[in-house]
Amino acid sequence: MREWFRNLRLAVTTVATGLWTTLLVALRTFRRRAYTETFEYPELPVTVKPRYRGFHRFDLTTCIGCDKCAAACPVDCIYIDKQKASTGKGFRIDGFTIDYSKCMFCALCVDPCPVDCIFMGSNYDLSCFSRDGCSVDFAKLPLEAAWGRATLNPTVVAGSKVLYEPVWLKGEPLGDNTPSHV
Repeated sequence: MREWFRNLRLAVTTVATGLWTTLLVALRTFRRRAYTETFEYPELPVTVKPRYRGFHRFDLTTCIGCDKCAAACPVDCIYIDKQKASTGKGFRIDGFTIDYSKCMFCALCVDPCPVDCIFMGSNYDLSCFSRDGCSVDFAKLPLEAAWGRATLNPTVVAGSKVLYEPVWLKGEPLGDNTPSHV
């Protein structure tokens, strides 16, 4: 009988200790500021670490069309459309599409690139309402957004879906050929 009372006392004290801990944590939670009050996410973006692997950045001017990044991708989410250049040697990149519904942000596509034209950026938000918005064609993005000087956002990606020609063709000078729709 004595052991039964000892077990009963141990069970009651264990449950009381757990409830007391839960109550203290709940009270501390009400006293601290909310996450949105601290970071104010839409207006002030959250800072990321320097080695963060966000959405890709792609420099179309240096790409030679070697397909090494597409071959290194373990989930086959990189699609490259290229044509043999009419003047000189090399290829003209007509499309460099990454399907972010498949991409696992492993950065295995960055290392094999011989000219360092693809790298991981620091952008972490590319929200969209359809799967069509998850596929980004870097050849049809405005140059500032593709190279990482401007934010890669859903509006820019949606604007690039209406273009049928690449924004910049290799060998042509940068000038008034860049679209000003976005």
